Amino acid sequence: MHIDREILKGYLLEDTGRGDITSEALIPDTDSYAEIYAKDEGVISGLEEAAFIFAYAGAQAVLTASDGETVTAGRKIMEIRGKARAILLAERTALNLIGRMSGIATKTNRVIRKIHSLNSGVRVAGTRKTAPGARAIDKKAITAGGGDPHRFDLSDAFLIKDNHLVLCSAAEAIRKARDYSAYKKIEIETETPAEALIAAKAGADIIMLDNMEPGQVSEASMLIKNAGLRDRVIIEVSGGVNANSLESYAVLDIDIISMGALTHSVRNFDVSLDMKPGVKNFKIHI
Repeated sequence: MHIDREILKGYLLEDTGRGDITSEALIPDTDSYAEIYAKDEGVISGLEEAAFIFAYAGAQAVLTASDGETVTAGRKIMEIRGKARAILLAERTALNLIGRMSGIATKTNRVIRKIHSLNSGVRVAGTRKTAPGARAIDKKAITAGGGDPHRFDLSDAFLIKDNHLVLCSAAEAIRKARDYSAYKKIEIETETPAEALIAAKAGADIIMLDNMEPGQVSEASMLIKNAGLRDRVIIEVSGGVNANSLESYAVLDIDIISMGALTHSVRNFDVSLDMKPGVKNFKIHI
């Protein structure tokens, strides 16, 4: 997934638009060298974006780890060479990107490993519950952790939710969506097993079982299977899935578990940048 460079530039300008008065006042603009280290264990992400940030600021970076790679605390993940002020100008923005993206990738990967220890056929997906302005990096981080990014925006697929169904019946909504486009998947949110069966019979491609208890999910899956429709629909569980309930859902006859928590309540992965005395030469590769 490619991140629009203008988005990344905007992140840097948010912090540096009026200059770095501390470095400008204190630091001679000499050639310098720095290293970034992981201080946590997990799946690293955001290195390519951080390298671009340094390049845009006027420094040059080389990656010593790869996005999607599992790293341990103390692992050097990047080297940077350039003017001291350029490195310090980009430092916080680059670390914020790596920290947030690696936090999301690590959480996604841990959820996947837990689920796959019980049911290797279930996929883990994100949602649109992303930080405003950060959707591109949040979605890419989910992918780095092995997850499915789900819809990027409202145009990717039809997702008929409860507020749509206040104004339009499920069968009518599915029919209208199919008439609108034959090329987009149609997903519908349901709150009871009976609603899930109705949606499957009406021709939905994906049935979202929203905030259902494991027993209700099992019932919905069985109703769809008994109607001869299980092979034709994807069953997605969403809402109310957390670390405590994850295993109860993973063992059921479902296809996807989507979790807003992958992005809306993630803990940043800890990384740090250390300036080094002198200059170190290396082959530049961004």
